[in-house]
Amino acid sequence: MSVGELFILGFYGKVIPPWLKEFAAQFGLGGVILFDYSCQTRQYDNNIASPAQVQSLCAEIAALPSRPLVFIDQEGGLVRRLKDSCGFQPLPSAKQFNLLARADKQTVLAASYGELRRVGIRYNFAPVIDVDYNPDNPNIGRIKRSYSPDIGEVEANARLVDAAARQAGVGLCLKHFPGIGGASVDSHLEFMDISDALRPEQEELFYTLAPRTYGDAVLVSHAIVRQWDAQHPMTLSSAGLGRLRRRLPETLLITDDMQMQGLQKALGTSAASLQSIAAGMDMICIGNNLFDQEQEMTGIAAAVAGAVQDGSLDQAAVRRSIARVQERKALFA
Repeated sequence: MSVGELFILGFYGKVIPPWLKEFAAQFGLGGVILFDYSCQTRQYDNNIASPAQVQSLCAEIAALPSRPLVFIDQEGGLVRRLKDSCGFQPLPSAKQFNLLARADKQTVLAASYGELRRVGIRYNFAPVIDVDYNPDNPNIGRIKRSYSPDIGEVEANARLVDAAARQAGVGLCLKHFPGIGGASVDSHLEFMDISDALRPEQEELFYTLAPRTYGDAVLVSHAIVRQWDAQHPMTLSSAGLGRLRRRLPETLLITDDMQMQGLQKALGTSAASLQSIAAGMDMICIGNNLFDQEQEMTGIAAAVAGAVQDGSLDQAAVRRSIARVQERKALFA
């Protein structure tokens, strides 16, 4: 069983490292995520330099065993890995985008998503459909990642993004389930408890949009919702993910980066990855950017393979997850 299909991995630099080639050959590989900024060097010296360089790198990644998909965070504004200063198409923040006329929005999106497809990126971790319930939210509102405090405007913009992505042939991954716009802490630093901030209509928006969005994928946050599971963040919660899966039976469920501080403090990457798969996640994202754990990736995949073999992980569930990944690979080939 190709358990590497369950992973989206990052690496440092502009050359595919030997460990990643070996990982793909041994386990298969679901995807690779690209970054411009390196949290290790604290410089913009990671995977991205220019459109031609990214196109070449993506082609090399796609040629690896099991033909991994290339993922990126290209929301716009502060969260855009492909910057116009490097020759890529400009893309405003979600909040700024919401102020544009509809025709201008379509023009901006067509240029951006056409470029993503041309350089070889097959999945964008966007759009952010978190409603801007708390404008002082350090992870969303304060840095203009939400389109609007009006859920109708959020949905309308998400549908425009979908139209452009569908036309270009780039998959989308809605984020951050179940909706973290009302949070007051940064999920990169600690677990967010959104129990009192979550609104039913925000959760419902994911159920409405995901099956109608090209690529049918949802990124799950490390948020805690005590009403669903008082002990675990969503990415590790069988109760929370079961609730999501009942509404979205075939949606591809992807974790937020497993190297975020809350999970690192509680479990570490390996244990968290195993628990997340056991809880029902399809793909585990490990960016190897917040921390350098590149040499641990083979051990993590081997632990997953062992757990599948000895029955600690549900073999049928893992096969279904692998099938969902492979269906997307076929779609975006």
